[in-house]
Amino acid sequence: MDINLNILIVDDHPMTVDSYINLLSGINFQKKAPNFIKCYNCEDAYNKIKFLLRQNTKIDLAILDVSLPPYSGLNINNGIDLALLIREKLANCKIVLLTMHSKPLTVDKIIKGIQPEGFISKSDINFELFPVICRKILEGEIFRSNTIIDSQRELFKRNINWDNHDCQILSLISQGIKTVNLPNYIPLSMSAIEKRKANIKDQLLKGKGSDKDLIDKAQNLGLL
Repeated sequence: MDINLNILIVDDHPMTVDSYINLLSGINFQKKAPNFIKCYNCEDAYNKIKFLLRQNTKIDLAILDVSLPPYSGLNINNGIDLALLIREKLANCKIVLLTMHSKPLTVDKIIKGIQPEGFISKSDINFELFPVICRKILEGEIFRSNTIIDSQRELFKRNINWDNHDCQILSLISQGIKTVNLPNYIPLSMSAIEKRKANIKDQLLKGKGSDKDLIDKAQNLGLL
């Protein structure tokens, strides 16, 4: 057997990592035996990714929990940031993101920003489904679990079609970031941010209301 299928698994629960490995070890991935790279936080994952890049070693599949202990030194705060790094450095790597959170704006932001080959709510899978999904993804399929699909539909039902920057604006405001400081977080001019923010308010508040009203409305709609 050719041992040349490299699978990166990042989760802060060692038992979960071992469970994924056990589930995937018995699968025939096109006659390639998996080699597993285990990580438990963003810093560990970053260092192993950089090491593999220096060794000219590819990663075929990255299985990432969205919620991970951050690597604050490099502002890698979660599995989403890790996925962005992998997209930049390892363009052929297929990414599977697993999450317990499925708020529509977060889901939309991840899909538009990363376009993961797999996006799974942990509540949607079991021991039987997980290896089947991973094999299909490695064979070229795109997979979204039911909760993720339902979350996307919420935005469609409300006729909301924001891009990544719009979602970032609303998310940052909900974290208490003032509008004047948003250009520090988003690569847009203040005038562009204000126009986008006005459009968001038009859609959710018919143009009237404070930032608090905006966040309250978004939370009441289940968007945040």
